[in-house]
Amino acid sequence: QVQLVESGGGLVQAGGSLRLSCAASGRYFGIYAMTWFRQAPGMERELVAGINSGLSTFHSDSVKGRFTISRDNAKNTLFLQMSSLKPVDTAVYYCADKHGVVVKNRDAYDYWGQGTQVSVAS
Repeated sequence: QVQLVESGGGLVQAGGSLRLSCAASGRYFGIYAMTWFRQAPGMERELVAGINSGLSTFHSDSVKGRFTISRDNAKNTLFLQMSSLKPVDTAVYYCADKHGVVVKNRDAYDYWGQGTQVSVAS
């Protein structure tokens, strides 16, 4: 049974930092494209960052230069280092995986975690 479990969310002041983790189990982690999506209240779920099995990365324009995605295949764990956080970053953050490469279409993803709340106070 495949499971993705996010952790590391919380409440932080604007300008602060958080590091999200996503622990994967149930299948070999290293061959899948891994991503972070987020969903703010009343908004669609959007791709924030992704990392392919070959370690190439994608970061959305809204987080480029502030967030960094990485993965530790030996520990089956995905990370999102978030710095210079802004109130607009407030959302539930989800990790998701798929075969192949990172794409923006959320319907292409096989498995999702339950999400972790990130709240940024001004």
